[in-house]
Amino acid sequence: MSPRSVGAVIRTVAVEGYRSLRRLVLPLDRLTVVTGANGVGKSSLYRALRLLAECALGGAVAAVAREGGLASTLWAGPEVHGRAVREGRHPVQGTVRSGPVALRLGFASDDLGYAIDLGLPTAGAGPFLHDPEIKVETVWSGPLPRPGTTAAERRGPAVRLRDDAGGWQQRPGRLRTFESMLTEVVDPGSAPELTDVRERLRAWRFYDQMRTDPGAPARQAQVGTRTPVLAHDGADLAAALATIRDLGGGDELDDAVSRAFPGARVDVRTDGGRFEVVLAQHGLLRPLTGAELSDGTLRYLLWCAALLTPRPPDLLVLNEPETSLHPELLPALGTLVADAARRTQVVVVTHSARLVEALEHGDGFARVELAKELGETRVAGREGPLDEPPWRWVER
Repeated sequence: MSPRSVGAVIRTVAVEGYRSLRRLVLPLDRLTVVTGANGVGKSSLYRALRLLAECALGGAVAAVAREGGLASTLWAGPEVHGRAVREGRHPVQGTVRSGPVALRLGFASDDLGYAIDLGLPTAGAGPFLHDPEIKVETVWSGPLPRPGTTAAERRGPAVRLRDDAGGWQQRPGRLRTFESMLTEVVDPGSAPELTDVRERLRAWRFYDQMRTDPGAPARQAQVGTRTPVLAHDGADLAAALATIRDLGGGDELDDAVSRAFPGARVDVRTDGGRFEVVLAQHGLLRPLTGAELSDGTLRYLLWCAALLTPRPPDLLVLNEPETSLHPELLPALGTLVADAARRTQVVVVTHSARLVEALEHGDGFARVELAKELGETRVAGREGPLDEPPWRWVER
């Protein structure tokens, strides 16, 4: 496969008010590894990124509702922790709120940024009490939202767009509280930045819990068609591997497999349109089928299919890819991830020190270690807001 240059790299991701993420502003690079002990908020960060991507698919409100609504997903601590609390001289107590109840998500690259502010439903929500309301959405040019760089803005039901003369044009009609302007305002001519943000978010790809249990579809022969993108659960593994070979990635696939299993080769057996994964290994008289592979071997092949995709996304987010893998396979996995980062931006959430060691060499690498203080997820070693990337939320 020919190399693909990485497009506009996302430089900053910001989350406020989501579970343990009271306020978290993270710097990202072409390959970013997020580490930390169990329970510090790595999974919350991963889920927040998925929520942000759902905005471009019109599913953010429903996703929050499925988690129990804002009451279950909001930061459970006080709005701020005073110095006496942080020093242990005073117990944690509730405070008088100075700002609105909000779950805020956003990202910024060098050329574009987007933020959304979700709040409590207003009176008249009827039976949909778990549905948060979209209060504010903003799309801007450049790394930070400023009055002169805002390209599209939604406040309540109203949307306005920047016109060619630099002024504002009010969009006809009103959005419902659950409708994002990313899905409802589709006009590349008058809102090109908004269209660009939507397409970028839709191109984000997530892998979390690919199945390797005895009944996993990846172990079975299945009807196969050209599959440039592996399904989120890995069900179409055989078709994805066959597509990689068909589109010129066979050498990379062979190299990735031989690094992990010297002398082995993965192939796809076809029979009447049904595809089945088989792994030939040195010393065996016949190849092993998917049903015979160990969980770790199958999971590594799933990562081969995901990371060697002929259609790289704008952002690839991997949650604990080391799960079920023997430590000796982690250097090979690290090489796979590092090679993928040459074609797409990658975020890896992991607590495997050995995987981090395999990834931390070369340009475009960033490591972010998370810690927890008074129930709040923070970046370890960061003294305060002055140490974080520049970021600001647009007020309601």
